[in-house]
Amino acid sequence: MRRSSSADRQQTRDASSREGFWTVDIVDAHHHLWDRGRFRYSWLQQAPAIDRDYLLHDYESVIASSGVVQSVHVQADVDEQWALQETNWLLSMADGAGPVTAVVGWAPVERQEDLEAFLEKQGDNPRLKGFRRLIQGEEDDGFAAREQVIGGVRRLGAAGFSFDLCIYHHQLSAVIELARQVPDTPLVLDHIGKPDIRGGRLDPWRQQIQELAAMDHVYCKLSGMTTEADFSSWTIDDLRPYAETVIDAFGFSRVMFGSDWPVSTQAVDYGRWIETVGELTSGASVGERDALMRGTATRFYRLG
Repeated sequence: MRRSSSADRQQTRDASSREGFWTVDIVDAHHHLWDRGRFRYSWLQQAPAIDRDYLLHDYESVIASSGVVQSVHVQADVDEQWALQETNWLLSMADGAGPVTAVVGWAPVERQEDLEAFLEKQGDNPRLKGFRRLIQGEEDDGFAAREQVIGGVRRLGAAGFSFDLCIYHHQLSAVIELARQVPDTPLVLDHIGKPDIRGGRLDPWRQQIQELAAMDHVYCKLSGMTTEADFSSWTIDDLRPYAETVIDAFGFSRVMFGSDWPVSTQAVDYGRWIETVGELTSGASVGERDALMRGTATRFYRLG
């Protein structure tokens, strides 16, 4: 697929607006559900605005009439002792009857024996497409490049799974090294690597995104941007240089739409985020939109 430049997108903006953005079905490649009556999510104590249950019927309500036809549920940083049970709960909802058709579970990639136990207990479910282990909270910015982590992520690839990378921008250097060491494991960068949008800081994040995108097995989610900006006063212009950076670097064939619902509701509602993505990519062709909103996620997560 041809990657359009920023200049190309600007030239076609008017014609694209007349066509209307939503001519394609949507796959939401990144959302969450949580049930505090079943499991414990300690991090929610620091996020009072979303410290309540978000269940499947809530998600189905917000996506009604949105164009979303499939979704990928990504583990919600449940406390570790509940990780296996949370993944099983999520898989029970990914039954093909509702929007959730794939699950990304939690796995202790830095602990080989525990990782093998997770794979043995859950690795044969066809709805389980990949794993995530949050790195953003690690004090060591080099955590992702540790030998144990590299070995665990390499093992996921050998077992046929992808790995979601949830980090802050200052951890990108280690992620680049990890990516170099695991060329056979499909990787996807959540939330465009959480740059400092609130502070308007582009570099060195921009250069590191370009370096990461040079590796063909690495993909990127256009998600989680408004919660890295000012929650209450962000603008399209605040987000635009970051969106253009990842699209120019990865191309539409390796960028996928994600809502990050309900975490995103701290700064934007579901419909407004879809509109925002439309505005940020208003010069894209119909084929590029289809890749962004459906095709890339379908291919990466091997959706039916």
